[in-house]
Amino acid sequence: MHADGALGAQALLINGTVGVGKTTVAEAVGDLLADAGLPHAVLDLDWLRRSWPAPSGDRFNFEMLLRNLQSIAGNYLKAGARRLVLAGVVEHRNERKRLADAVGVGLTVCWLRAELPVVHQRLTRRHDGEPEALRWHLDRSAQLDGILSRAAVDDFTIDTTSRSVLDAAVSVIKAANWR
Repeated sequence: MHADGALGAQALLINGTVGVGKTTVAEAVGDLLADAGLPHAVLDLDWLRRSWPAPSGDRFNFEMLLRNLQSIAGNYLKAGARRLVLAGVVEHRNERKRLADAVGVGLTVCWLRAELPVVHQRLTRRHDGEPEALRWHLDRSAQLDGILSRAAVDDFTIDTTSRSVLDAAVSVIKAANWR
């Protein structure tokens, strides 16, 4: 645990399938925390794993993510962050534990969900003009939704099917007891 962990810092992972709104909701949570005057950091975990090629047996470069997260989380905590808001994907309980170990403070996991037709609409907008990327993300969204449903790595679930981003962010903060 980071030395600052004893001072009440906490981390929240916003987990979910591709296109559900993890990064968008994490940014909105960060805005609400800033409005409340609570020192925090928002991290999109995809950027911490982004290198090529991924090692054999680590398709999504999770090991690199963990190494980078441990350093970055420690830096933010030492700088005074009390909340770490993470947007990313963990598919298994052991990944959740390893992510918690990397941040070094208590970790709560929120599963953002939305009906797949809504996720597919969002992905279609996001990948307009990118047919190969769209096809991969559409396939992955259904696959990952099923994986997350079976994995049960979350502490609570927020459905974003018909919620605004702000409403989803407020609901996440309340469910995480970060009021």
